[in-house]
Amino acid sequence: MSIERKTVDRRTLLRGALAAAAVIPLSGALAACAGGSSDSDDNKAKGGKKSEDNPFGMAADSTTDAVIFDGGYGTDYVAFAATLMQKNHKGSTVKVSPTTEISQELQPRFVAGDPPDLIDNSGENSIGFSTILDQVEDLTDVLDANNLEGTKIRDTLYDGVEAPGTFDGKLAALNYVLTVYAVWYSSSLFEENGWTPPKTWDEAIALGAEAKKKDKYLFLWGKEAATYYQTLAIGSAIKQGGDEVRLALENLEANCWSNPSVQAVFKAMGKIVDAGYIKPGGAGTQFTAAQAQWSNNQDALLYPSGSWIENEMKDQTKAGFEMKGFPEMVVNTDSAMPWEALHSAAGEPFQIPSQGKNVPGGKELLRTMLSKEAATNFAKTKLAPTIVKDTVPADGFGSTALVSQSEMLSAAGSNVFTWTFVDLYGTNVDQLVVWNSFLAGKSSVKDLTSRLQQITDKIREDDSIKKIPVT
Repeated sequence: MSIERKTVDRRTLLRGALAAAAVIPLSGALAACAGGSSDSDDNKAKGGKKSEDNPFGMAADSTTDAVIFDGGYGTDYVAFAATLMQKNHKGSTVKVSPTTEISQELQPRFVAGDPPDLIDNSGENSIGFSTILDQVEDLTDVLDANNLEGTKIRDTLYDGVEAPGTFDGKLAALNYVLTVYAVWYSSSLFEENGWTPPKTWDEAIALGAEAKKKDKYLFLWGKEAATYYQTLAIGSAIKQGGDEVRLALENLEANCWSNPSVQAVFKAMGKIVDAGYIKPGGAGTQFTAAQAQWSNNQDALLYPSGSWIENEMKDQTKAGFEMKGFPEMVVNTDSAMPWEALHSAAGEPFQIPSQGKNVPGGKELLRTMLSKEAATNFAKTKLAPTIVKDTVPADGFGSTALVSQSEMLSAAGSNVFTWTFVDLYGTNVDQLVVWNSFLAGKSSVKDLTSRLQQITDKIREDDSIKKIPVT
Protein backbone atom coordinates (compact mmCIF):
# COMPACT_ATOMS: atom_id res chain seq x y z
CA MET A 1 0.00 0.00 0.00
CA SER A 2 1.26 3.44 -0.83
CA ILE A 3 0.34 6.35 1.42
CA GLU A 4 0.87 9.85 0.12
CA ARG A 5 1.14 12.74 2.53
CA LYS A 6 -1.21 15.62 1.73
CA THR A 7 0.83 18.77 1.18
CA VAL A 8 -0.37 22.26 2.01
CA ASP A 9 1.18 25.66 1.46
CA ARG A 10 2.48 26.90 4.82
CA ARG A 11 1.28 30.44 4.23
CA THR A 12 -2.24 29.10 3.69
CA LEU A 13 -1.98 27.28 6.98
CA LEU A 14 -1.08 30.51 8.74
CA ARG A 15 -4.24 32.35 7.74
CA GLY A 16 -7.05 32.78 10.22
CA ALA A 17 -5.01 32.52 13.41
CA LEU A 18 -5.45 34.29 16.71
CA ALA A 19 -5.73 38.03 16.31
CA ALA A 20 -2.86 38.55 18.71
CA ALA A 21 -0.82 35.96 16.90
CA ALA A 22 -1.74 32.57 15.83
CA VAL A 23 -0.57 29.72 13.77
CA ILE A 24 -1.96 26.69 12.11
CA PRO A 25 -0.96 23.20 13.21
CA LEU A 26 1.74 21.84 10.95
CA SER A 27 2.15 18.36 12.39
CA GLY A 28 0.53 14.99 12.58
CA ALA A 29 2.06 12.76 9.91
CA LEU A 30 0.25 9.43 9.86
CA ALA A 31 0.67 6.49 7.59
CA ALA A 32 0.73 2.71 7.45
CA CYS A 33 -0.78 -0.44 6.19
CA ALA A 34 -2.67 -2.28 8.91
CA GLY A 35 -5.77 -4.40 9.24
CA GLY A 36 -9.31 -3.17 9.70
CA SER A 37 -11.70 -0.85 7.92
CA SER A 38 -13.63 2.14 9.16
CA ASP A 39 -16.65 1.18 7.03
CA SER A 40 -17.03 -2.53 7.68
CA ASP A 41 -17.36 -2.73 11.45
CA ASP A 42 -20.54 -3.65 13.28
CA ASN A 43 -20.16 -0.67 15.62
CA LYS A 44 -22.29 1.64 13.52
CA ALA A 45 -25.19 -0.82 13.70
CA LYS A 46 -25.14 -0.50 17.48
CA GLY A 47 -25.95 3.20 17.42
CA GLY A 48 -29.20 5.05 18.02
CA LYS A 49 -31.26 7.42 15.97
CA LYS A 50 -29.40 10.38 14.48
CA SER A 51 -30.68 13.87 15.22
CA GLU A 52 -29.48 17.46 15.44
CA ASP A 53 -28.41 16.87 19.05
CA ASN A 54 -27.12 13.37 18.30
CA PRO A 55 -25.45 13.69 14.88
CA PHE A 56 -23.58 10.37 15.07
CA GLY A 57 -26.47 8.30 16.37
CA MET A 58 -25.02 7.45 19.76
CA ALA A 59 -27.19 4.86 21.44
CA ALA A 60 -29.15 5.91 24.53
CA ASP A 61 -27.70 4.87 27.88
CA SER A 62 -24.43 3.87 26.21
CA THR A 63 -20.92 3.99 27.68
CA THR A 64 -17.99 5.72 25.98
CA ASP A 65 -14.47 4.55 26.81
CA ALA A 66 -11.73 7.20 26.46
CA VAL A 67 -8.05 6.61 27.20
CA ILE A 68 -6.14 9.88 27.53
CA PHE A 69 -2.43 10.55 27.82
CA ASP A 70 -1.79 11.97 31.30
CA GLY A 71 0.99 14.41 30.45
CA GLY A 72 1.49 18.13 30.80
CA TYR A 73 -2.17 18.89 30.20
CA GLY A 74 -3.54 16.17 32.46
CA THR A 75 -6.88 14.57 31.62
CA ASP A 76 -9.39 16.76 33.45
CA TYR A 77 -10.15 18.77 30.30
CA VAL A 78 -11.54 15.58 28.74
CA ALA A 79 -13.40 14.88 31.97
CA PHE A 80 -14.89 18.40 31.70
CA ALA A 81 -16.18 17.58 28.21
CA ALA A 82 -17.40 14.21 29.46
CA THR A 83 -19.51 15.95 32.10
CA LEU A 84 -21.03 18.20 29.44
CA MET A 85 -21.75 15.19 27.26
CA GLN A 86 -23.46 13.30 30.09
CA LYS A 87 -25.64 16.34 30.80
CA ASN A 88 -26.64 16.53 27.15
CA HIS A 89 -27.25 12.79 26.87
CA LYS A 90 -29.03 11.70 30.02
CA GLY A 91 -28.25 8.12 30.97
CA SER A 92 -24.98 8.03 29.05
CA THR A 93 -21.69 7.29 30.78
CA VAL A 94 -18.20 8.39 29.86
CA LYS A 95 -15.18 6.63 31.30
CA VAL A 96 -12.00 8.74 31.09
CA SER A 97 -8.91 6.67 31.89
CA PRO A 98 -5.54 8.40 32.27
CA THR A 99 -2.31 6.70 31.27
CA THR A 100 1.31 7.60 30.66
CA GLU A 101 1.90 4.37 28.75
CA ILE A 102 -0.28 4.71 25.67
CA SER A 103 1.57 2.15 23.57
CA GLN A 104 1.97 -0.47 26.27
CA GLU A 105 -1.67 -0.20 27.32
CA LEU A 106 -3.38 0.16 23.95
CA GLN A 107 -1.41 -1.98 21.51
CA PRO A 108 -2.72 -5.21 23.10
CA ARG A 109 -6.25 -3.83 22.91
CA PHE A 110 -5.87 -3.02 19.20
CA VAL A 111 -4.53 -6.52 18.58
CA ALA A 112 -7.45 -8.04 20.51
CA GLY A 113 -9.98 -5.95 18.58
CA ASP A 114 -11.08 -4.18 21.77
CA PRO A 115 -9.68 -0.64 21.58
CA PRO A 116 -11.23 2.36 23.40
CA ASP A 117 -13.70 4.64 21.66
CA LEU A 118 -11.43 7.70 21.82
CA ILE A 119 -7.69 7.94 22.41
CA ASP A 120 -5.21 10.75 22.91
CA ASN A 121 -2.26 9.09 21.18
CA SER A 122 0.40 11.32 22.69
CA GLY A 123 3.48 11.21 24.88
CA GLU A 124 6.90 9.61 24.80
CA ASN A 125 5.32 6.16 24.56
CA SER A 126 2.60 6.82 22.00
CA ILE A 127 1.65 4.26 19.37
CA GLY A 128 3.52 4.84 16.11
CA PHE A 129 0.95 6.46 13.87
CA SER A 130 2.13 4.40 10.93
CA THR A 131 0.87 1.19 12.54
CA ILE A 132 -2.81 2.07 13.05
CA LEU A 133 -3.84 4.30 10.14
CA ASP A 134 -6.28 1.74 8.73
CA GLN A 135 -7.67 0.99 12.18
CA VAL A 136 -9.00 4.47 12.99
CA GLU A 137 -12.04 6.41 11.83
CA ASP A 138 -12.13 9.19 9.27
CA LEU A 139 -13.03 12.25 11.35
CA THR A 140 -14.47 14.32 8.51
CA ASP A 141 -18.02 13.80 9.78
CA VAL A 142 -17.01 15.26 13.15
CA LEU A 143 -15.93 18.49 11.48
CA ASP A 144 -19.10 18.51 9.38
CA ALA A 145 -21.30 18.28 12.48
CA ASN A 146 -22.52 21.29 14.45
CA ASN A 147 -20.89 22.04 17.78
CA LEU A 148 -22.91 22.38 20.98
CA GLU A 149 -23.50 26.03 20.17
CA GLY A 150 -25.09 25.17 16.82
CA THR A 151 -22.22 26.17 14.49
CA LYS A 152 -20.57 23.78 12.05
CA ILE A 153 -17.36 22.68 13.75
CA ARG A 154 -15.05 23.19 10.78
CA ASP A 155 -16.16 26.86 10.67
CA THR A 156 -14.97 27.36 14.26
CA LEU A 157 -11.43 26.01 13.75
CA TYR A 158 -8.27 27.61 12.43
CA ASP A 159 -7.73 27.20 8.71
CA GLY A 160 -5.80 24.13 7.65
CA VAL A 161 -6.34 21.92 10.68
CA GLU A 162 -7.43 18.99 8.50
CA ALA A 163 -4.34 18.83 6.32
CA PRO A 164 -1.76 17.65 8.86
CA GLY A 165 -3.72 14.51 9.73
CA THR A 166 -5.12 13.77 6.27
CA PHE A 167 -3.72 10.94 4.15
CA ASP A 168 -5.24 9.37 1.04
CA GLY A 169 -8.25 11.60 1.66
CA LYS A 170 -8.75 10.32 5.21
CA LEU A 171 -8.70 12.59 8.26
CA ALA A 172 -7.13 10.05 10.59
CA ALA A 173 -6.33 12.28 13.57
CA LEU A 174 -7.25 15.65 14.95
CA ASN A 175 -4.61 17.41 17.01
CA TYR A 176 -6.42 19.36 19.71
CA VAL A 177 -3.80 21.64 21.29
CA LEU A 178 -1.72 24.33 19.63
CA THR A 179 1.82 23.90 20.94
CA VAL A 180 4.72 26.35 20.78
CA TYR A 181 8.18 24.89 21.32
CA ALA A 182 10.55 27.38 22.89
CA VAL A 183 13.24 28.00 25.47
CA TRP A 184 11.52 29.10 28.69
CA TYR A 185 12.86 31.41 31.38
CA SER A 186 11.93 33.62 34.31
CA SER A 187 11.58 37.14 32.95
CA SER A 188 11.71 38.54 36.48
CA LEU A 189 15.04 36.77 37.15
CA PHE A 190 16.45 38.00 33.84
CA GLU A 191 15.31 41.56 34.52
CA GLU A 192 16.78 41.45 38.02
CA ASN A 193 20.18 40.46 36.62
CA GLY A 194 20.13 42.47 33.41
CA TRP A 195 20.19 39.35 31.22
CA THR A 196 18.60 39.04 27.79
CA PRO A 197 17.50 35.86 26.02
CA PRO A 198 20.31 34.55 23.78
CA LYS A 199 19.77 34.53 20.03
CA THR A 200 22.88 32.51 19.15
CA TRP A 201 24.63 29.57 20.77
CA ASP A 202 27.65 31.76 21.48
CA GLU A 203 25.40 34.12 23.41
CA ALA A 204 23.96 31.13 25.28
CA ILE A 205 27.46 29.99 26.24
CA ALA A 206 28.27 33.51 27.47
CA LEU A 207 25.06 33.48 29.50
CA GLY A 208 26.17 30.18 31.00
CA ALA A 209 29.28 31.89 32.31
CA GLU A 210 27.14 34.60 33.88
CA ALA A 211 24.89 31.98 35.45
CA LYS A 212 27.91 30.29 36.97
CA LYS A 213 28.87 33.54 38.69
CA LYS A 214 25.48 33.39 40.41
CA ASP A 215 25.97 29.72 41.36
CA LYS A 216 23.39 28.70 38.78
CA TYR A 217 23.43 26.55 35.68
CA LEU A 218 22.40 27.41 32.16
CA PHE A 219 20.31 24.24 31.64
CA LEU A 220 19.15 21.14 33.49
CA TRP A 221 17.20 18.03 32.52
CA GLY A 222 15.31 15.00 33.76
CA LYS A 223 15.74 11.47 32.49
CA GLU A 224 12.35 11.07 30.78
CA ALA A 225 12.70 14.43 29.02
CA ALA A 226 16.30 14.27 27.80
CA THR A 227 15.07 14.40 24.21
CA TYR A 228 13.68 17.88 24.81
CA TYR A 229 17.26 18.83 23.98
CA GLN A 230 17.03 16.88 20.75
CA THR A 231 13.92 18.90 19.89
CA LEU A 232 15.86 22.08 20.65
CA ALA A 233 18.81 20.92 18.55
CA ILE A 234 16.69 19.92 15.54
CA GLY A 235 14.77 23.20 15.61
CA SER A 236 17.99 25.18 15.84
CA ALA A 237 19.61 23.21 13.00
CA ILE A 238 16.59 23.65 10.72
CA LYS A 239 16.64 27.39 11.32
CA GLN A 240 20.36 27.45 10.59
CA GLY A 241 20.47 25.23 7.53
CA GLY A 242 16.96 25.46 6.15
CA ASP A 243 14.55 22.90 4.76
CA GLU A 244 17.30 20.58 3.54
CA VAL A 245 18.08 19.77 7.18
CA ARG A 246 14.44 18.99 7.98
CA LEU A 247 13.93 16.87 4.86
CA ALA A 248 17.08 14.82 5.43
CA LEU A 249 15.93 13.93 8.94
CA GLU A 250 12.30 13.37 7.92
CA ASN A 251 13.34 11.03 5.12
CA LEU A 252 15.82 9.09 7.26
CA GLU A 253 18.73 9.85 4.97
CA ALA A 254 22.15 8.32 5.47
CA ASN A 255 24.44 10.72 7.39
CA CYS A 256 21.52 13.11 8.09
CA TRP A 257 22.82 13.69 11.62
CA SER A 258 26.19 14.70 10.15
CA ASN A 259 24.71 17.68 8.30
CA PRO A 260 26.95 20.71 8.98
CA SER A 261 24.12 22.67 10.63
CA VAL A 262 23.23 19.76 12.91
CA GLN A 263 26.89 19.31 13.78
CA ALA A 264 27.32 23.01 14.55
CA VAL A 265 24.47 22.84 17.04
CA PHE A 266 25.72 19.60 18.57
CA LYS A 267 29.20 21.09 19.01
CA ALA A 268 27.77 24.16 20.73
CA MET A 269 25.84 21.89 23.07
CA GLY A 270 29.02 19.91 23.65
CA LYS A 271 30.79 23.10 24.74
CA ILE A 272 27.99 23.78 27.23
CA VAL A 273 28.27 20.27 28.63
CA ASP A 274 32.08 20.43 28.83
CA ALA A 275 31.96 23.83 30.55
CA GLY A 276 29.78 22.40 33.31
CA TYR A 277 26.85 24.68 32.47
CA ILE A 278 24.31 21.83 32.68
CA LYS A 279 23.28 20.74 36.15
CA PRO A 280 24.60 17.21 36.86
CA GLY A 281 22.41 14.28 37.82
CA GLY A 282 19.62 14.66 35.31
CA ALA A 283 19.89 11.07 34.10
CA GLY A 284 18.85 9.97 37.58
CA THR A 285 16.19 12.61 38.19
CA GLN A 286 12.50 12.28 37.37
CA PHE A 287 11.71 14.94 34.80
CA THR A 288 9.11 16.97 36.74
CA ALA A 289 11.45 16.98 39.76
CA ALA A 290 14.17 18.36 37.48
CA GLN A 291 11.78 20.93 36.06
CA ALA A 292 10.92 22.06 39.59
CA GLN A 293 14.62 22.71 40.14
CA TRP A 294 14.27 25.21 37.32
CA SER A 295 10.81 26.68 37.95
CA ASN A 296 10.81 26.66 41.76
CA ASN A 297 14.45 26.60 42.91
CA GLN A 298 15.76 28.51 39.88
CA ASP A 299 18.89 26.36 39.80
CA ALA A 300 19.10 26.89 36.04
CA LEU A 301 18.22 29.82 33.80
CA LEU A 302 16.76 28.09 30.74
CA TYR A 303 14.61 25.08 29.95
CA PRO A 304 13.55 23.86 26.46
CA SER A 305 10.01 22.53 26.29
CA GLY A 306 6.65 22.77 24.63
CA SER A 307 4.17 25.32 25.89
CA TRP A 308 2.60 22.75 28.21
CA ILE A 309 5.41 23.55 30.66
CA GLU A 310 3.56 26.31 32.52
CA ASN A 311 0.54 24.16 33.24
CA GLU A 312 2.65 21.11 34.03
CA MET A 313 4.62 23.04 36.67
CA LYS A 314 1.92 25.44 37.91
CA ASP A 315 2.06 23.97 41.42
CA GLN A 316 5.86 24.01 41.50
CA THR A 317 6.73 27.45 40.18
CA LYS A 318 8.16 30.21 42.32
CA ALA A 319 5.84 33.15 42.99
CA GLY A 320 6.66 36.04 40.69
CA PHE A 321 8.52 33.77 38.24
CA GLU A 322 6.84 35.43 35.22
CA MET A 323 7.49 32.62 32.76
CA LYS A 324 8.18 33.58 29.15
CA GLY A 325 9.67 31.86 26.14
CA PHE A 326 11.90 32.66 23.20
CA PRO A 327 12.68 30.80 19.93
CA GLU A 328 15.57 28.36 19.55
CA MET A 329 19.03 29.84 19.23
CA VAL A 330 20.71 29.85 15.80
CA VAL A 331 24.39 29.16 15.20
CA ASN A 332 25.02 32.57 13.65
CA THR A 333 23.26 35.40 11.86
CA ASP A 334 23.87 33.76 8.48
CA SER A 335 21.09 31.30 9.29
CA ALA A 336 18.67 30.30 6.54
CA MET A 337 15.75 31.31 8.73
CA PRO A 338 15.60 34.26 11.12
CA TRP A 339 15.97 33.76 14.86
CA GLU A 340 12.26 34.59 15.19
CA ALA A 341 11.35 31.47 13.18
CA LEU A 342 9.43 29.10 15.41
CA HIS A 343 8.79 25.42 15.88
CA SER A 344 5.05 25.17 16.43
CA ALA A 345 2.51 22.45 15.79
CA ALA A 346 -0.74 21.05 17.00
CA GLY A 347 -0.32 18.38 19.63
CA GLU A 348 -2.43 15.84 21.50
CA PRO A 349 -3.63 13.81 18.48
CA PHE A 350 -7.09 12.40 19.10
CA GLN A 351 -8.11 9.30 17.21
CA ILE A 352 -11.20 7.11 17.16
CA PRO A 353 -10.53 3.38 16.70
CA SER A 354 -12.92 1.83 14.19
CA GLN A 355 -13.32 -1.31 16.29
CA GLY A 356 -14.29 0.53 19.45
CA LYS A 357 -17.53 -0.65 21.02
CA ASN A 358 -19.06 2.83 20.81
CA VAL A 359 -17.68 4.71 17.80
CA PRO A 360 -20.62 7.18 17.82
CA GLY A 361 -19.87 7.89 21.49
CA GLY A 362 -16.22 8.55 20.72
CA LYS A 363 -17.22 11.03 18.03
CA GLU A 364 -19.75 12.69 20.33
CA LEU A 365 -17.09 13.16 23.02
CA LEU A 366 -14.72 14.71 20.48
CA ARG A 367 -17.55 16.95 19.22
CA THR A 368 -18.12 18.09 22.78
CA MET A 369 -14.42 18.83 23.26
CA LEU A 370 -14.59 21.06 20.18
CA SER A 371 -17.41 23.16 21.63
CA LYS A 372 -16.69 26.77 22.54
CA GLU A 373 -17.34 26.00 26.20
CA ALA A 374 -14.94 23.06 26.42
CA ALA A 375 -12.21 24.73 24.35
CA THR A 376 -12.37 27.91 26.42
CA ASN A 377 -12.17 25.85 29.58
CA PHE A 378 -9.02 24.20 28.25
CA ALA A 379 -7.37 27.51 27.34
CA LYS A 380 -8.21 29.02 30.71
CA THR A 381 -7.19 26.06 32.87
CA LYS A 382 -4.22 24.80 30.81
CA LEU A 383 -2.96 28.21 29.66
CA ALA A 384 -2.65 27.03 26.08
CA PRO A 385 -4.92 27.48 23.04
CA THR A 386 -6.74 24.70 21.24
CA ILE A 387 -7.49 24.59 17.51
CA VAL A 388 -10.83 26.28 18.26
CA LYS A 389 -10.72 29.97 17.42
CA ASP A 390 -11.51 32.91 19.71
CA THR A 391 -11.01 31.23 23.07
CA VAL A 392 -7.97 33.18 24.37
CA PRO A 393 -8.30 36.84 25.47
CA ALA A 394 -5.55 39.39 24.84
CA ASP A 395 -4.38 39.19 28.46
CA GLY A 396 -3.90 35.43 28.22
CA PHE A 397 -6.02 34.91 31.34
CA GLY A 398 -3.20 36.63 33.23
CA SER A 399 -0.54 34.19 32.01
CA THR A 400 2.78 35.72 30.93
CA ALA A 401 3.64 32.45 29.19
CA LEU A 402 0.43 32.45 27.16
CA VAL A 403 0.93 36.07 26.14
CA SER A 404 4.52 35.17 25.27
CA GLN A 405 3.28 32.43 22.95
CA SER A 406 1.16 34.94 21.07
CA GLU A 407 4.11 37.33 20.80
CA MET A 408 6.42 34.60 19.47
CA LEU A 409 3.88 33.45 16.92
CA SER A 410 3.28 37.01 15.79
CA ALA A 411 7.00 37.66 15.37
CA ALA A 412 7.49 34.40 13.47
CA GLY A 413 4.82 35.20 10.92
CA SER A 414 5.04 32.59 8.15
CA ASN A 415 8.36 31.25 9.47
CA VAL A 416 6.73 28.39 11.35
CA PHE A 417 7.85 24.79 10.93
CA THR A 418 7.71 21.33 12.44
CA TRP A 419 8.74 17.73 11.76
CA THR A 420 7.16 14.37 12.38
CA PHE A 421 9.73 11.57 11.98
CA VAL A 422 10.24 10.97 15.71
CA ASP A 423 6.53 10.35 16.33
CA LEU A 424 5.95 8.66 13.00
CA TYR A 425 8.61 6.02 13.53
CA GLY A 426 8.49 5.89 17.33
CA THR A 427 12.20 6.59 17.92
CA ASN A 428 11.96 8.63 21.10
CA VAL A 429 12.50 5.76 23.53
CA ASP A 430 15.81 4.76 21.94
CA GLN A 431 16.91 8.37 21.56
CA LEU A 432 16.30 9.06 25.25
CA VAL A 433 19.17 6.73 26.13
CA VAL A 434 21.50 8.54 23.75
CA TRP A 435 20.64 12.03 25.00
CA ASN A 436 20.82 11.13 28.69
CA SER A 437 24.35 9.89 28.11
CA PHE A 438 25.37 13.01 26.18
CA LEU A 439 23.90 15.52 28.63
CA ALA A 440 25.60 13.69 31.49
CA GLY A 441 28.97 14.18 29.77
CA LYS A 442 29.44 10.44 29.27
CA SER A 443 29.55 10.57 25.48
CA SER A 444 30.99 12.94 22.88
CA VAL A 445 29.41 14.77 19.96
CA LYS A 446 30.85 12.05 17.74
CA ASP A 447 29.16 9.39 19.88
CA LEU A 448 25.87 11.33 19.89
CA THR A 449 25.93 11.60 16.12
CA SER A 450 26.84 7.96 15.55
CA ARG A 451 24.22 6.56 17.89
CA LEU A 452 21.41 8.74 16.53
CA GLN A 453 22.39 7.75 13.01
CA GLN A 454 22.31 4.08 13.97
CA ILE A 455 18.72 4.48 15.17
CA THR A 456 17.78 6.23 11.92
CA ASP A 457 19.57 3.69 9.74
CA LYS A 458 17.91 0.76 11.49
CA ILE A 459 14.47 2.12 10.62
CA ARG A 460 15.43 3.03 7.06
CA GLU A 461 16.82 -0.43 6.40
CA ASP A 462 13.90 -2.31 7.95
CA ASP A 463 11.66 -3.26 5.04
CA SER A 464 8.84 -4.18 7.41
CA ILE A 465 8.41 -0.50 8.35
CA LYS A 466 6.47 1.60 5.86
CA LYS A 467 8.41 4.76 5.02
CA ILE A 468 6.55 7.99 4.36
CA PRO A 469 8.39 10.29 1.92
CA VAL A 470 8.25 13.93 2.95
CA THR A 471 8.71 16.73 0.42
